[in-house]
Amino acid sequence: MTFSSTRDPARGRLLRLTAVLFIAYLCVGLSLPVVPVHVIGRLGLGNAWAGLAVGTAFFSTILTRGLAGSLSDRRGAKVALVRGLAFYIAAALASCLAGLLHEPSLALAALLIGRLLLGLGESLVGVGVVAWGIGLVGPARSGQVLALVGAAIYGALAVGGPVGLVLLDRLGFTGTMAVSAVLPVLSLLAVWRMAGVAAHPGAQRPPLWRVVRMIRWHGAIVCLQGIGFAAIGAFFTLHFMARHWNHAGLGLTAFGTGFVLVRVLGGRLPDRIGGLPVAIGSLAIEAMGQALIWRADHPAWALAGAFLTGLGCSMIFPAMGREVVRLVEPHLRGTALGGFSAFQDLAYGLTGPLAGLLADHAGEDKVFLIGAGAAAAGWLVAIILHRRNAPASSAPQAAAAS
Repeated sequence: MTFSSTRDPARGRLLRLTAVLFIAYLCVGLSLPVVPVHVIGRLGLGNAWAGLAVGTAFFSTILTRGLAGSLSDRRGAKVALVRGLAFYIAAALASCLAGLLHEPSLALAALLIGRLLLGLGESLVGVGVVAWGIGLVGPARSGQVLALVGAAIYGALAVGGPVGLVLLDRLGFTGTMAVSAVLPVLSLLAVWRMAGVAAHPGAQRPPLWRVVRMIRWHGAIVCLQGIGFAAIGAFFTLHFMARHWNHAGLGLTAFGTGFVLVRVLGGRLPDRIGGLPVAIGSLAIEAMGQALIWRADHPAWALAGAFLTGLGCSMIFPAMGREVVRLVEPHLRGTALGGFSAFQDLAYGLTGPLAGLLADHAGEDKVFLIGAGAAAAGWLVAIILHRRNAPASSAPQAAAAS
């Protein structure tokens, strides 16, 4: 069934939110390949420092997901989104300052501050858009909401990666960061007059750790999945540069193309057949994609591996997020989704610096071997969880049939 925004006003507002997220997230996409190139090329630091600069944003997101979810539950999703966009702007301005400083240590410090602010903004924006979207269309369509949100995020990464490298070449690092400061402003203008959804200010809430415990295995699957994307985001460009291959900026484009293709064609699969069956197939594909990058002896094979990784990664977050939404009460939805998202952020945050150390000692290609192993481990966890919860995982099919 195809939803029309004219027949379904909530669907129309959801699509508008998706467009807002895409525009805002371009500032993240622009910076992802640019930051490691700047740290290594301009500041003269190693892979580990480049990985730390990339991973700092994700560590910041991990630490603030719970607060972002709680704010969304108590004050409303719109408040969380607007504050997150403001932090995006501040992060880009701090990164601009980093580009203007000539002392490497001071430039790196300013850059890390900008990355911390970016991570905080990402917490608030991500949780705000998801909670707002589910509030608009209802929890029964939460898989579709998460699929649209992911398509916007990774679509922005696919576009932002090569555009960021082009801007870096023509405008320099400072100019690229200045462009990224404008994008969240456009998103702010687009949502400023939109009506938010109801908050739950007076509801009783358990501690965050108790909510996280309820969703820990679903979060573990997302965490293991995220290592593959983090490897591509932080090291694909450097992998190509080390081998003197052209078209390094197309890595995120290949990943994002595969990612968005699956979201468009199969965005409703978690709602129809359940999250765990979708995750099992997806993780197998991701593992194959990462292994292909690791063994590639030609740039075309590496790009094909990035495309396969995008195909595999695409539906895992909405598939597991669909299960998480079904496990918690409505007044805990933002908190649960914040804690759940933190598992993915953990993968992104740890992969950067740890993989950087590995790349310094064993080469960038070994990073993708780790990504393949992590996806295989996630596949195993998903199979075990599916066998334990077979009756529960078949519930979405019954609901769709009714």
